[in-house]
Amino acid sequence: MAEAAFGAQLRECRQAVGLSLRQLATRVGYDHSYLSQVERGQRPGSAELARLCDRELGTGTELTSTFERRRRSMPADPLEGTQPADSAEAFRPGDALEAAWHGLVTAFGQLETIAALRDFRSVPPVGLLPELITDLRVLQTRAPAQSAVEAAQLSVLTAQTLTALGQASAAKRWWQAARTAADRSADSSVRSAVCAQQVISGLAERRPLTQLLEAAEEGLALVDAARGGCLAQAHAAQALVLAELGLQEQAHRALQELIGVAAELPSASTSYGPLSDWAPYEVHGAEGRVCARLGYGAAACVLLARALELCPEEWLGERARLQMALAECLVVDGEVAAGIALALRVLVELPDEWHTYYLYDDGARVLSAVRDRQPGLAAIRDLQELLGRKAYLDRRSVGTGSSARR
Repeated sequence: MAEAAFGAQLRECRQAVGLSLRQLATRVGYDHSYLSQVERGQRPGSAELARLCDRELGTGTELTSTFERRRRSMPADPLEGTQPADSAEAFRPGDALEAAWHGLVTAFGQLETIAALRDFRSVPPVGLLPELITDLRVLQTRAPAQSAVEAAQLSVLTAQTLTALGQASAAKRWWQAARTAADRSADSSVRSAVCAQQVISGLAERRPLTQLLEAAEEGLALVDAARGGCLAQAHAAQALVLAELGLQEQAHRALQELIGVAAELPSASTSYGPLSDWAPYEVHGAEGRVCARLGYGAAACVLLARALELCPEEWLGERARLQMALAECLVVDGEVAAGIALALRVLVELPDEWHTYYLYDDGARVLSAVRDRQPGLAAIRDLQELLGRKAYLDRRSVGTGSSARR
C-alpha cells in the first residue's frame, strides 16, 4: 500500500536521527497522533507534511519525492486536482474542491468517522484542506439526507480553512452549502451554530456589520437552549458584532448574557467540529475579545490568559490567535510596549504553516490599537512589515518557524 510505504520511510528517517514521534510533531506543527497514523499507513499524509519532515530530518527531498511518486502512482485520483498540494494555486477553488461543492449541494450522506473534524485544530490549513476534500467526497457517496449535520460541519470547516488561506471569496459558496445542509438537518442548534460561525468569520473578513448583526440575531433566535455550547456561540457572535458597531450598552448586556451561559457549560468538551459544544477556552477567548472591543483591557487580559491556560499546547493555531488577542488587550489596558512585543513574537516564532488570514486580521487589530495610543512607537513599523508579508498567501519564511529549532 502506497500510504504504508511512505509512512514506513518517514518512521525510518525519524528514527535514524533519534527523534521521537512527539518531538518531530512539535517541530513540524502537527499532532503526534496524526503523524503516528501516517507512519502506520492509516493516513496518506500530504506534500506539505513531507516537505516539512524533509526539512526537519535533513533528508533533502527524499520524503517529498516518495510522496510525489505515491501520488502519481494513483491514477485518476480526483482529490489531487491539477496543482501540487503545496502550491499556492492548490488553495484556490480547483477541480477537486469545485466537484466536491457541486456534489454536496445536492446530496448528503453519513460518515462513520470524519477524520478532518478530529484533526482540524492540530493540522495546519494547508494540510487540512486535502483531508476535507476526501471527507466531502466520501460523504457524497452515502445515503442521501442522512447526515446533513456532518455536511454542515464539513462545509463550515472548509469555508473557514479557505478563509484562513486567504481565499474568502471561494469560502462564500461553502457558507451557502453549510446553511443549506443545516436547514435540511432541521436541528435548530446546528442552524444557529452555522449562523454564529459565519458571523464570527465575517468579522475577520470585514463583512458589512449590519448584515452580520442580522445573521447573529437570526442565530440567537434559532438556538435550542438545551444545547449550551451552541447558545454560547450565538451570544458570542451577537456580542462581538455589537461591540464592533460601538453599541456599548447593548454589547455589554450581550456580554453579560454570554458570561451567564458560559457558567452552565461543562468543564470540558469531548465533541469535535466547529458546530459542537464550545470548549471553555473558546468561550473565555470570545469574552476576552468582546471586553477588548469595549475597552475593558484588564478584564480582557484576565480572560485571555485563562483561555491560554485551558487551550492545549499542541493546538498552535488556536494558541497563536489567543496570544494575538491578548496582545490587543494589553495595548487597550495601556501596556502598549508589552502588547506589540507579544504580537511581534507570535509572528516571528510561529511556524510558517500556521500563519493564517485570521491571525493577520488579529494582528491588524493590534496595529490599529497601538497607532491609536502611541502612533510614534518605533516597533509599529516592524509589526506593519511582518503583517504586510501575508505569509498565509505565499508562505514565504516570515519568522524563525520550526527551522530555527534545528
